[in-house]
Amino acid sequence: MDTHVFANLAQIRILLVPIGAITQQTFEKYASEIRSFDAIRLGDIAVEGTKDERARFQPKSLATGYLHLTLSLLRPSHFPLAIIGVATCSRSEALPEIISQFHDTALDMFPPTGIYPLARNCFVFEEGSSSGISPSGQHPELIIFPEMMGNRKLHIGTLLGEICSKIFGEFGVLIQRLESPLGNEYLNAYAPPLPSHSSQPEISKSALSKVAPVMKRNSSLGVPTVRKRLSAIGAASSHGRLFKDALIWYTEALQLLKSPLDSIWNASALEGMATIPILDAWSAGHGLQTSTSAGREPWSDIADKLTQATTLYFKVPPSEVENYQYLSYLYCCCVLRHTSLLFAIWSAKGWGPLAFTTMLQPGPTPYLPPTLSHSESIPRTTISSLLAQVHGPWLLHLGPRERVSVLEAIASTYSCLGYRRKESYILREVLGCILDLIVCGREEDAHTNMRLFGNKGNVGIRLNESSDGNESILKLLKHVCKVLGVNLDAIQILDDNNDPKNHPEADDDADVYREPFGWPELQIGVVRESVAVAEALPDFLAVAQYALSSLKTLQEFLEPGDQYHLYSTAARAMQTARRRGAMKAVEYWSGRPVVSITLAPLPFIRLPIEKPISALRPRTSDSNAILKGGELLEFIVIVQNPYVFDMELQSLSLSTSGVPFESTPISVIIPARSYHRAVLSGKALTTGTLVVRGCIVRAPGGVAREFVLPLATEDEEERLAHKRSAALCEAGRFKYSGLDNFPWERKRSQTSGSESSRSSKTMMFLECKVVPEQPLLRIRRTTVTHGALMLYDGEMSSIRITFENIAPLPIDFIRLAFDDSTMTPAQQALAEGEMSVFETYETEYALIHRPVFSWIKNDSVTIAPGRKVTLTINCFGKVGCTEGTIHASYSYIHRDPSDNKETSVFHTRQLSYPLMVTVYRMLESHGMDILPYPSYPMGTDGNLATNNSNNLNLFVQDNGAWCLFSVDIMNTYGIPFEVSIERVQEDVPWGETLVNVPPGSTSRLVIPLKKFLLGNEHISRPIPTLSDRQFVVDKTKLSDAEQKMQRELFWYREELFKSLRCQWREAGGTRYGDLSLRQQRLTLTMLKTLRTEKAGIQLSLMRSGNPGKPIEQNAGKYHPPCSEPVYLHIKVTNLTKTTLVFTLDVNIDPREHVIHDGILCDIPVGRLEAKESREIEVAICFLCHGRFEVLASARVLDSSGSSSETGSARLIAMVNTDA
Repeated sequence: MDTHVFANLAQIRILLVPIGAITQQTFEKYASEIRSFDAIRLGDIAVEGTKDERARFQPKSLATGYLHLTLSLLRPSHFPLAIIGVATCSRSEALPEIISQFHDTALDMFPPTGIYPLARNCFVFEEGSSSGISPSGQHPELIIFPEMMGNRKLHIGTLLGEICSKIFGEFGVLIQRLESPLGNEYLNAYAPPLPSHSSQPEISKSALSKVAPVMKRNSSLGVPTVRKRLSAIGAASSHGRLFKDALIWYTEALQLLKSPLDSIWNASALEGMATIPILDAWSAGHGLQTSTSAGREPWSDIADKLTQATTLYFKVPPSEVENYQYLSYLYCCCVLRHTSLLFAIWSAKGWGPLAFTTMLQPGPTPYLPPTLSHSESIPRTTISSLLAQVHGPWLLHLGPRERVSVLEAIASTYSCLGYRRKESYILREVLGCILDLIVCGREEDAHTNMRLFGNKGNVGIRLNESSDGNESILKLLKHVCKVLGVNLDAIQILDDNNDPKNHPEADDDADVYREPFGWPELQIGVVRESVAVAEALPDFLAVAQYALSSLKTLQEFLEPGDQYHLYSTAARAMQTARRRGAMKAVEYWSGRPVVSITLAPLPFIRLPIEKPISALRPRTSDSNAILKGGELLEFIVIVQNPYVFDMELQSLSLSTSGVPFESTPISVIIPARSYHRAVLSGKALTTGTLVVRGCIVRAPGGVAREFVLPLATEDEEERLAHKRSAALCEAGRFKYSGLDNFPWERKRSQTSGSESSRSSKTMMFLECKVVPEQPLLRIRRTTVTHGALMLYDGEMSSIRITFENIAPLPIDFIRLAFDDSTMTPAQQALAEGEMSVFETYETEYALIHRPVFSWIKNDSVTIAPGRKVTLTINCFGKVGCTEGTIHASYSYIHRDPSDNKETSVFHTRQLSYPLMVTVYRMLESHGMDILPYPSYPMGTDGNLATNNSNNLNLFVQDNGAWCLFSVDIMNTYGIPFEVSIERVQEDVPWGETLVNVPPGSTSRLVIPLKKFLLGNEHISRPIPTLSDRQFVVDKTKLSDAEQKMQRELFWYREELFKSLRCQWREAGGTRYGDLSLRQQRLTLTMLKTLRTEKAGIQLSLMRSGNPGKPIEQNAGKYHPPCSEPVYLHIKVTNLTKTTLVFTLDVNIDPREHVIHDGILCDIPVGRLEAKESREIEVAICFLCHGRFEVLASARVLDSSGSSSETGSARLIAMVNTDA
């Protein structure tokens, strides 16, 4: 394409064309050597010795200056002044064929009778010839370059000089022919000769050759012909670097071209005159030029001429419609030339050699000076305003090729000035022009193909579409969209067989703030154009990429109709591309579709539970991600669709690592703007650890992509929070302004830092432990009707459950565990810790020692495959229980060592059997009391004087060592119950009391208990905890003495309940159970009665006249005589296991009627060893008859001198005169 440099009017255009079967690489190799000559010194041009018209524009000998060349691969419509063919040859026989191909190529490009090109040559480069190519008899246009030529570049420069000399000679012939009548007719055309157009009146060599070399002017032609010929002569002189002659001819032409009808010729002459100063300055050793006026810039005169020429072009009224395109092209070229002048000065920081080089640089690529700052004398707004004059409706009159050339020059200049949005606006029009050409060419090819294969009934043939140039168009399209803030590369095109795990990690977090960029309305418009351009090429993968990239980046701004259109267009494009055998596809585009992945809960009967191999007992495990190998697993995946259309996922599967996992991908259709629940199933093939990394997602026709979903750990949550805060913090803060601040560039820089920090932290994924295959158990039958169990409070019952092994593996381990509705409230109360220590113990006792369900463990239970076993479970009625569950844990532990290596753990499965429980409260105990054992009269035979044989169990021999336990039982049910209480004290005879309690009545049970004494070490122990809790905090805040008393009450109460067993039985029935007494409380009075004293005291009365003879007793009472001395015999025994010091106090009531010998208080007994006794006698005399009570109490003296009462005894004496 043209670059529209300032001095293109004075450049010699030479066309390079490939000839024959030369490769692109070889052609570029040799063409680059020819292109290296962008300028040739005038002194190096061979001057012909003839004096005819051919020498008119030849440079003079030893002339200074340069001849500027334009050597490029151009369109034939430019009519270059010379054509050079480039070919390769290895044998002499191929030379005729090469010259023939050269002539054919030239005839295809140029009319055979046309003036251009003025010179033709074919450069043949020798390659691979062993003997060399013989140049004998070769065509004069054929030039051979031997392979062994030393300085080939010098030879090429010489040949280019000869070609330029030939061109200058033809210039003279051309001017001489223009003086002919046909030439005058050509000059009288509306527009001046345009060397870049083929639409001017043809002037052939054959027609002009018939004219005599010397002609006189035809007076009928008038002055205009002479004026126009003067302008043509000036243009030819400027090409030949005859600047003085050119100025003379241009000046003379301007003096004559004043008529409005000659405005075009006048403007053309002004352009030529504006070019000469630049050429002259560059030729004069790159010297600086100064203006004649000190107040004006040196380029002001040139700019004025170009401004005047632009005005003349713009104001010319066209006479015919077919001339619009020529006038428009001349106008556009003049404005672009003026813009090139100002841009060269602006980019080169002023008027100088660098600016001249920019204005004279030939070739398709413009020369941009490497400057960091720009000229301040010419602002870029001035250049932009001038360039804006080119764009207008007159561009529609240009041909497609010229329109593209002009728009390309406008866009390039805007880009160099930094107006990138203006550049993108012009480039959109360039794309439109190119697409028009593509459509027109496709229609022409379609008509040709229809003529070739147009017979009806034949098999249809679709020719392959050429993709040449598509990549460049798409690259230009991406550039336009990128400038407007649309990233068409947001979705990449990848190989279809690419590993989804090799893709970079998607960082499309929906909750991260994304700052908008650009104008959404403009972006949506350019997106539509982009998709239309890709469809017109056609490039179906690009269509899918652009549509899906737009959906991803512009979702917030797209209307529902646009979203649906882009999605359906992308789907059709991917299907077409796949049908036509495309080896690539687009990656997954819809952000991050996977929201969460969770393991679907396994059926409880199939859930493996890990246990230590050393324990081999059932314990609750918190391992909830243990799976069994070879069985179907289900994962619940939540996916999302943020778009307004139903989105299809062609393939959705799990991405796992670790043990092999076999799963089948599923197809999912996600409803519009919703979340969807998908279930993925599969099997783990071996044992080990299964790591679920995320999901692999494939859209229809796209490439599969892995989306990693780590666990929501603290580090991951911290990373996401940091990312959100960083995005919000960076919003509105820019390091670069304008178009240098693309959002994807900032995101890439932020992502690089976040990825480095993320890689330093290990991501945690969902891990599942796959265990060996396990047996499977089911419940075959039970003795429970309808799963309901009805019990009395405290009732002891049993149920039987038959289990069946339905797996091919045996079961050699089975354990039962139980749960009921009373356990949760009790455990919750224990966890709250608001109860006292005593209440805590009672709650734990009820949980541990009085469970609703229990069984007798049997380690020898083995269930073979397909066999059954029946187990018995004991049931206990507990008030408040409404439901319960029996859990059976089982496993196959003792496996074959060859099948599985030894491990420290084993895995069990659990089978649960729920039950509905109803417990009736029918007996209530209350009013517990412990009383001193009473004294009963003895019969004459020494036995108790009682007539009731049923109460024999209530009578004991040693009244002081016993006490009476009593409790009231109330029957609240509708049937009678027999309640019994048994004495099960150690070293004490068994005893039982039985009573029948009718409905609605209350009965009292009384049974003797032998007193007992607990050691200090026993009663000083703290109240224990029966659970695994290490600490129990007492909320009562008792003092030390109170805590000591509480502990003593607790331990004596526990020992009391161990000595008794209370049971009930249904009257006339078979149902029985235990009656709990633990709700009863032990008081201090009961404790004193129940506890054995440290000292045992026995009192008796002896006669004084007959020592050793006791006084008679009747019904436990002594009958001593009145007014006679008697002896009070006191026997003190140390009942403890330690040595103690005792004292004795005696109290006689009424005391005033008794006299005694010695003291009655603090009678020393002395130190008594364990179980040692000592007797003391006190002489007393009753002074009157009546009832006397003698009370003796012993006290223990400690090391501090204090004492405490430890035992007492009472004696009743009935004094009368008859004794």
